[in-house]
Amino acid sequence: MAVETLYRSTRDLETTFVDRKLADAHDQMLELAEVLTEVLMKNVPGLSEKHAEDASIYMAKNRTVFAAAFKNNASALSDLSEPSETTD
Repeated sequence: MAVETLYRSTRDLETTFVDRKLADAHDQMLELAEVLTEVLMKNVPGLSEKHAEDASIYMAKNRTVFAAAFKNNASALSDLSEPSETTD
């Protein structure tokens, strides 16, 4: 009988990981998305909660590209210009 250790993010109990680092990274991404959602909801009039959550998750998943763009490298955003398939 084989035993396998699974890890879960505290913010997403549905998703399991076999690697603790991946679970931690997923949890950190969701934490960032949660904070971004709060900021967007407070500062963008008329933005629905669903749209704020969707945008926040997208930005959190692509934080390295956005970080590069915010550091005077706007061309980094061209990496995101083509829609990618998501596995939600």
